[in-house]
Amino acid sequence: MIRENLRALPAPAWILFGGTFVNRFGTFVVPFLVLYVTRLGYSASRAGLTLAAYGSGHLIASLAGGHLADRAGRRNTIAISMFFSATAMMALSQAHSYYAIMTLATIAGFAAELYRPAASALIGDLVKPEQRITAFAMYRFAVNLGWAAGPATAGFLADRSFLLLFVGDAVTSIGYGFIALAFLPHGLRHAGHGERFSEAFRVAARDKRFMLFLAASVLVTTADFQTGSTFPLWVERCGHSSSTYGLLLSINGVLIILLELAMTSWTSRHPPQRMIALGYLLSGLGIAATGLAHSVPALAATVCIWTLGEMIASPVTGAYVTHLAPERYRGRYNGLWVLSWALGLVIGPSLGTLTYQYSPPLLWSSCAVIAVLSATLAIIRPAPRNDSA
Repeated sequence: MIRENLRALPAPAWILFGGTFVNRFGTFVVPFLVLYVTRLGYSASRAGLTLAAYGSGHLIASLAGGHLADRAGRRNTIAISMFFSATAMMALSQAHSYYAIMTLATIAGFAAELYRPAASALIGDLVKPEQRITAFAMYRFAVNLGWAAGPATAGFLADRSFLLLFVGDAVTSIGYGFIALAFLPHGLRHAGHGERFSEAFRVAARDKRFMLFLAASVLVTTADFQTGSTFPLWVERCGHSSSTYGLLLSINGVLIILLELAMTSWTSRHPPQRMIALGYLLSGLGIAATGLAHSVPALAATVCIWTLGEMIASPVTGAYVTHLAPERYRGRYNGLWVLSWALGLVIGPSLGTLTYQYSPPLLWSSCAVIAVLSATLAIIRPAPRNDSA
């Protein structure tokens, strides 16, 4: 069944997957940003705020990217994001003062993440509703195929020169930008000149199911983004190297490559909210279990737990958002979904590193509480709104 579903996907979708692989393989800087800033002599909390600055750029990009995807087309938005990202990353590599690092991290976050709503919306444009879970799973397969090799490669480079991380990140972004311009379709464009920027957000705000989903996503991502902030600090505290941290992250990508597509045949047979709630619960509990792990095998086991949660929830969430979104607002609904992850990236590393400095056990136990709360919000089914009232 999976093979038939994959063969039925249109050619432009496969081009999108290929460009996504190139880009994600080269996402070298963000997983090592906290370590990079601490190596420059700044504290763990300041390093965490740098990652939060990147997240604040991501936050702005989620709204701007969704609007741009509906107005200018998906392809153009992806290309703009990639070329801008390459420039921003190289500028960040030359920054040494804390103010410059924070400013350029914000710009880099905006540039690198501007494409995300467009890519998700383009999948919704290209495939039939019954193909969406498979298409989003394949999209994630491409992401994680790059992620499986990327962090390990980045760890190897970081042990030699952090500058190589920035160069590699920029080159792969430029590659994806050219792929988008040459081979991807524009996708749908719906934002008319007379339409207010805020109209789509008013529509979304009245969608109770979507709002609860976004709230659950914000919560779980505050835990998820510990993998790029406090997790590397914990790995280092346990006496392991940067390359070990990179290899641990690569387990996530390898497992998804091996198992996630096959799992979609099971997840697609169950109600999406149930699968999202289960996935969010396992993701948060896996991160919380980090505090119990010290050896490499134990740390690898925690990665397996939160990866299982990710494999259950993530393909379903992409299809769920596309299903809930009115067609004319598809880019901006996806922008709001990306916004929820950006908020997690702003909140998670900053509060996480601050809590970690005060008490690592408090951090990991807080992640367990977040896991339960996010799963609860995701499973709630609100009563339908009575529009005639």
